[in-house]
Amino acid sequence: MNDQQLLRYSRHILLDDIDIEGQEKLLAAHAVIIGAGGLGSPAALYLASAGVGTITLVDNDTVDLTNLQRQTLHTSDRIGQAKVASAKIALTQINPDINIICVSERADQTRLDALIFGTDVVLDCSDNFATRHAVNRACVSHKVPLVSGAAIQFDGQISVFDPRSATSPCYACLFPPDRAFEEVQCSTMGVFAPLVGIIGSMQAAEALKLIVGIGSSLAGQLLMLDGRTMEWSRMGVGRDVNCPVCGGH
Repeated sequence: MNDQQLLRYSRHILLDDIDIEGQEKLLAAHAVIIGAGGLGSPAALYLASAGVGTITLVDNDTVDLTNLQRQTLHTSDRIGQAKVASAKIALTQINPDINIICVSERADQTRLDALIFGTDVVLDCSDNFATRHAVNRACVSHKVPLVSGAAIQFDGQISVFDPRSATSPCYACLFPPDRAFEEVQCSTMGVFAPLVGIIGSMQAAEALKLIVGIGSSLAGQLLMLDGRTMEWSRMGVGRDVNCPVCGGH
């Protein structure tokens, strides 16, 4: 690291669990963020400010006025821009030394496989089950840890699915792809603005821990937040040996 980087990341370097060695791991890391909206905004901002060297942003949407209530990557003067382009402006202003790769498309399974292969961590900040399952399949296939978050109305949840571990479940163990789940959108149900900030920031924290190798992750656990009372609940999640995605791995 040069002198400017030592200053920029000094508060991380002061932490014994991170130090210079851990910060260098962050600088060398490649994270993929699926979704540059409510969850992706705080997640990307914290990964960029923490010095994750390469961040790939995947989102096919454009900035809309209704996004600005909670999607802190974007601003009024960037309405109409591709979200990944708007996000790159914000992230580069915070940290011009990192590499931001913009993928302005709705990535299919083949594309996700290519984007996720060889990376260090994936943050699923999407808002639909089809994308979540496609991202999960790619992560299981390439043994890349997945940090999954969701938020709607006043309810949020977060978990980690780490296919590098023989005991860690995958997203499909918790939400089987052949089971019908109600698809709810914030465009019709609403979402409490700070809730996505809380969950997205926690996704960033879990991703940074995984990259550096500190603490214990949320693998095998599902944390759920009731935003009305700010009460957390925790549920254990086991691996399904008959899971159609990870059962044979």
